[in-house]
Amino acid sequence: MYTIIYMKADYEPWWKFEGWEAYIQTEDTFDTKELFERALQQRLAHFRSSYDNEATKEEQYWAFWSENESFYCEACDDDAQVYHGIIACKIEEK
Repeated sequence: MYTIIYMKADYEPWWKFEGWEAYIQTEDTFDTKELFERALQQRLAHFRSSYDNEATKEEQYWAFWSENESFYCEACDDDAQVYHGIIACKIEEK
């Protein structure tokens, strides 16, 4: 099985800081690699058309953002960037 996770946080998805799961917006699971690949390409195309910037890591993580999407972080006493992250992975059968 395969899964595509969409998370929205103030850091890129590959960091997976403690508690990162709280930032998950959607999680979609697919039985076949073909369905997974098709859905992943559609999701990436959507984010590429919606955001100005993109970074990728290990062909499994994608981060998308626009410079004008930020929020005030009281702990940082500064503005923090909002990242839209995609995590694509194979779920190992137990």
